[in-house]
Amino acid sequence: MKDLRVIFMGTPDFSVPVLKALVEHTNVILVVTQPDKEVGRKRELKPSPVKEYANSVGIPVFQPEKIRQDYERITNANADIIITCAYGQIIPEEILNNPEMGCINVHASLLPKLRGGAPIHHAIIDGYDKTGITIMYMDKTMDTGDIISQRECQIEDTDDAGTLHDKLSIMGAELLIETLTNLLVGSVTRVKQNDSEATYAWNIKREEEHLNFNQTAKDVYNQIRGLYPFPKAYCMINNEETKILKAYVGEKESTISSSTICDITKDAIGISTKDKIIYITMIKPFGKKEMLVKDYLNGLDKNKLLHSIVE
Repeated sequence: MKDLRVIFMGTPDFSVPVLKALVEHTNVILVVTQPDKEVGRKRELKPSPVKEYANSVGIPVFQPEKIRQDYERITNANADIIITCAYGQIIPEEILNNPEMGCINVHASLLPKLRGGAPIHHAIIDGYDKTGITIMYMDKTMDTGDIISQRECQIEDTDDAGTLHDKLSIMGAELLIETLTNLLVGSVTRVKQNDSEATYAWNIKREEEHLNFNQTAKDVYNQIRGLYPFPKAYCMINNEETKILKAYVGEKESTISSSTICDITKDAIGISTKDKIIYITMIKPFGKKEMLVKDYLNGLDKNKLLHSIVE
């Protein structure tokens, strides 16, 4: 498989294990990734994780601002196949129709479930008990192409978006190499997606980060862990925006109005929900670092905090 000429298109950390596997098993002739972004107060340009890895192993990198308008370097590269994984732009048909073996994508869900740009977050937020990886042929609409292979991954109750991200990233790399091996010997079957079973996982909006304690405690818990470590859920405590990072669902039923701080222990703040109490154990107060709630409570008047409303 080392003579297979591959163009890889990807951007975030999730894509790096996939690219590493391709470098080990194939001939990656070009990496396409998003332009460098300004970060921090000094607005310094930072390359994507995929670019950093490509540079470290000496693979040429192409970073078009708008790939719909700037794609000739890709179509002129004479690749056998193009492989994408969390690239971040819609791929034009001029690229999709270019390589002899087509374009395939590594997607972090069991399609047609969770089409879109945030399948890992939504798998947890929406209460799925399993997700996985799909390798599929690409077509002109997002995540609708024929399925080549899939592998399941259970979502544990202790998983958050970070742990699930890492599991699926490694799984995606492994399944891709197996799939390419089968593809080269013609032992794969294209399976059309059933659009009637499709669900969607659009990129997280700011309003989706705000916690709603009028839901069940399980729903709130899923939202917290589905948004950690990025972009993080939040609510207003003491009139300050507070990021909520870690929590657990208590055993007792809630007997007072939702969104009320109804219990304070040495290491947790209990907030009433539609059914039970959810206990917050790690937070990031506005303008401060992440901290355990037991440290946050030091110096606070707990009596003033108790029975206050969280917004």
